[in-house]
Amino acid sequence: MAIAAAYRFVAIADGPALRERLVADADAAGLKGTLLLAEEGINFTLAGEPQALHGWLQALQEDPRFAALDIKHSRAAALPFRHLRVKLKREIIRMNQPTVQPQAGRAPAVDAATLARWLAAGHCDAGRPVLLLDTRNAFEVDTGAFDGAIDWRLQRFSEFPVALAVHRQQLQGKTVVSYCTGGIRCEKAALWMAAQGVDHVLQLDGGVLRYFETQATGAAAPHWHGDCVVFDDRGAVAADLLPAPAG
Repeated sequence: MAIAAAYRFVAIADGPALRERLVADADAAGLKGTLLLAEEGINFTLAGEPQALHGWLQALQEDPRFAALDIKHSRAAALPFRHLRVKLKREIIRMNQPTVQPQAGRAPAVDAATLARWLAAGHCDAGRPVLLLDTRNAFEVDTGAFDGAIDWRLQRFSEFPVALAVHRQQLQGKTVVSYCTGGIRCEKAALWMAAQGVDHVLQLDGGVLRYFETQATGAAAPHWHGDCVVFDDRGAVAADLLPAPAG
């Protein structure tokens, strides 16, 4: 089965009507998974037969708002979802900070290849130490993470602003790279840090999944240990983007 995951922060004013259309199209294609819509954008992980999923993605990207979706592809032997859920939400990733408006402008990003090079060198191109900041939940970090990454033991992403206030001093003088599974949490986190006056903040473009896609050799990726949690029946994926062995 083919799996596609993507998000995009973009203004959406027609949420209810868009939801109806997307539900109908995904159901007709036999897709399963979760899709979230909010005024700030779209976020989804969907799975199905490769041709059907490809057709659905093509139709979605005919909408100019979603033409530039950065889609991450993976695969599994069986459907990793049991249902199709398309929901309207207040935020596509909850932070509870209405001043953060990622649809108005993206946070600066570093691509996977550049990050891997920085980690091998021990510093960014400006000579500053690189500090990786994990914006995922604690149980995700325990399953796998970048070597030496800062982990504030978040139980939910909405705790990030408070955690930053407590730990901000850790970030001074470093090039801070926030990361998460697919990019959505670390993008909001990078914007929040910049708004709070933290210098030299970047997000990992495409998150861990893009890092695996472009930097992994087999089931291993440089400077990474363990697997990456995904929120479906796979549980977690290895660096080759295949379902990680149970246990």
